Amino acid sequence: MRKLLPFPLLSLFLWLTWLLLNGFSWGHGLLGLVLAVVLPLGTRPFWPNVPHLRNFPKLVRFVLVVHWDILTANLAVARLILGAPRKLRPAFVELPLELEDDFAITLLASTISLTPGTVSADVSEDRRTLLIHALDMDDEAELVAQIKQRYERPLKEIFEC
Repeated sequence: MRKLLPFPLLSLFLWLTWLLLNGFSWGHGLLGLVLAVVLPLGTRPFWPNVPHLRNFPKLVRFVLVVHWDILTANLAVARLILGAPRKLRPAFVELPLELEDDFAITLLASTISLTPGTVSADVSEDRRTLLIHALDMDDEAELVAQIKQRYERPLKEIFEC
């Protein structure tokens, strides 16, 4: 069964997303099911070291937190840009990483980039530091603490890393 569905949760997520986007019908259900099986099979070679999911409820909570942060950051960035863009204080920040797994580091960097106002710019060669650009920064230590508390710590708990 593992050969047909190498990532069963991903397949389920793809199928449900397909149905939500295209509507619930027999045709879309079948097509979504085919895609949910074929896409993970085709991408399996690109996932050499997938970390083991340790805590699914924390993953759901993490996704909800990220969605909330994206929503609130969109509003904050809109206020900044429409307000007084000359008062922006852009800055680069180095985030020391506790994560060691490449997949988890990539997920953290992607999460930071998805949140408006911040973008991941680089990962050090030793995978110990993530360079982040912030659109408007008051306190570097506060930004680092917030990212570690809201994103990095949950990722460490979600995956075995």
